[in-house]
Amino acid sequence: MTESAIDRREVSIEIAGEHVSLMAEHALYWPRTSTLLIADAHFGKAATFRAGGIFVPRGTTTNALTRLDDALARTNAARLIFLGDLLHAREGRSPETLGVVGEWRATHAKLEVILVRGNHDRSAGDPPESLGIACVDAPMLDGPFAFAHHPVTIEGRYVLAGHVHPAARLSGPGRQHERLPCFWIRHAGAVLPAFGDFTGLGDIDLLDGDRIFAIVGESVLPVSVQSQP
Repeated sequence: MTESAIDRREVSIEIAGEHVSLMAEHALYWPRTSTLLIADAHFGKAATFRAGGIFVPRGTTTNALTRLDDALARTNAARLIFLGDLLHAREGRSPETLGVVGEWRATHAKLEVILVRGNHDRSAGDPPESLGIACVDAPMLDGPFAFAHHPVTIEGRYVLAGHVHPAARLSGPGRQHERLPCFWIRHAGAVLPAFGDFTGLGDIDLLDGDRIFAIVGESVLPVSVQSQP
């Protein structure tokens, strides 16, 4: 694998013989096939909490779709693949959430959109047919890659997945500690950061040879594995 910084908003690396870009928008772009991949959007999660009587801010889905628009504009991608957990739960399928997603989809009518189902999709159900999102079970095979929700091992394929919501742990000289969303690049697969704004972060167990790229604001930065506790 080789890597070279394009600008701080993205880092270009080579995996499985393919060049991809790790983007500050929490997305991975595969330029040879004009494909943008994101994981764990969890649209409607805030609505699910509100339905349960827990107050959380509105607008998280709108904010995430604005970030998605930025990634699509920068890449001019022709295909968008969600690596599972598009909708958070059945309770989150509110008219407000589906209306916002529907309006966004209408502005990208020519974009091919595919959902590789994850565990939350099984409970939330497939998105409405009116959204024009093709739904498939994992793994979805394409070139050297297997697209999945869970970071499994598939012989002969490099797996691009989500589910973990990986976090990089950073420590400063004054005992400051920060957990940041990151791309987790491994020998046989990569785990994308959660795309949704309201998803939380998960700790990861790093092995020799693993690499992580943290998202710091609008930048993607490589982080020394030795800095992980």
